[in-house]
Order: sequence, then C-alpha cells, then structure tokens
Amino acid sequence: MNEKITKLKVKEPEMRPEYDFSGGVRGKYYQRYMENSNVVVLEPDVHRRFRNSSAVNKALRSLMRAEGTRRGQTKRSARTRRDRRT
Repeated sequence: MNEKITKLKVKEPEMRPEYDFSGGVRGKYYQRYMENSNVVVLEPDVHRRFRNSSAVNKALRSLMRAEGTRRGQTKRSARTRRDRRT
C-alpha cells in the first residue's frame, strides 16, 4: 500500500499546466516589503514567556517607560555642571 501512495506522488507534476509564470518578475515587490516589514523573530525561550504580539508590546512599552524615567532623574544639564565648577 505504501508503494502505491509513493508512486502516485511521484507521478503528479509539480505545477498545474494552467499556471503560467512566464511573464512574472522575480523580486518585484521585495524592496517595498523590506521597507515596510516589521517582523521580529523570537527565540524559543522568549516565545514561551510572550505568546503573542500584545504581550511583547506591553513588555516593551513598560521597558520604554522605565528607561525614560531613569534618564530624567539622572541627567543633569551642562549649565548646572559649569556653575558648580566655578
């Protein structure tokens, strides 16, 4: 029975005759796709923690907020530093 299934798969053509790509252009939309694409590939351990895009976005926004508040507290203006030296 396995031989019959294998023979059928081998005999089938790779593409149907009605498909005609002779006028096609390879990579026609590649550059546009790359400019607008925002696909990020997660490692398996990260994917286990963040199962969907909303979980990832929530974590990243939280990180951005924390980073912003830290910078505001530690950053000093150049004028204040010069005034203290003189």
